[in-house]
Amino acid sequence: MALRPSGFIPFVLACSLVSTAATGAPCGKNISLAYYELGALYQRTPNGEHTGIDKDVVDELAKRSGCAFDTRLESRVRIWTQLETGKLDATVSGIASPERLKFAQFIPYFTARNRLILHREQAAGIVDLNAFLNDPALRIGVVKGFRHGPTYDAWLDRLRAMGRVQEIADIDDVYRLFRHQRIDAMLSLPTAFVPLLKRYALEDKVVTLDWVPNEQLVHGLVLSRSQISPQTFQLLNATLRKMRSDGTLLRIYNRHIGADYARQMLNDLPDSPQ
Repeated sequence: MALRPSGFIPFVLACSLVSTAATGAPCGKNISLAYYELGALYQRTPNGEHTGIDKDVVDELAKRSGCAFDTRLESRVRIWTQLETGKLDATVSGIASPERLKFAQFIPYFTARNRLILHREQAAGIVDLNAFLNDPALRIGVVKGFRHGPTYDAWLDRLRAMGRVQEIADIDDVYRLFRHQRIDAMLSLPTAFVPLLKRYALEDKVVTLDWVPNEQLVHGLVLSRSQISPQTFQLLNATLRKMRSDGTLLRIYNRHIGADYARQMLNDLPDSPQ
């Protein structure tokens, strides 16, 4: 019976560890994840780098879970197409819908609700959604394809029927049109309007109205049902829950949008994934 060299077992073990690390253990493979640019969630700095809530969450998630993420920047339309066709494993701050739940699972990590933003000089007398609806001169701009919650979406449909909604491809273009008074109002989440009002020098020129306080939109880490194993899903879910319970998520949110809105992002956050 031939004897193995004394260094054989440690050598094999070492090779196994290297191979496991290269495949993104304990997740079994590197997870492809796409970001999209949107305000404080993910934005380019003047020096060309990216920063934001979603980047900090993913960086911390990778450090704690041991999972490796291969990240890239994509458009929102391409992200959902690639997730549905199995060409992408994950994305960030996604909102579940019946259609999306067919091909993806969601681990919630913040909530947010839309505010109606008006030019300060136009806000007098606009006391509720009906007051805006009843003034035929007022127009609103929204990002094409965005959902704003049941109340706002139904209200927007009534305005669309009157030809008073301008559908715009990019959120920065919404803010540019608003700044040049081409539209009178816009709907936006704190994760967008906190940095964008500052970027476009609008902070002291607007009124921000919280008219639908009970309709929180739940945003989550989005994981492909076909590409992410149940074990990896459970690991990432447990890691995100720990980040929430130990205050890590609150600190990340506070860093990017301030203490008041940061606390609101954890209000009514579901405990269970979708």
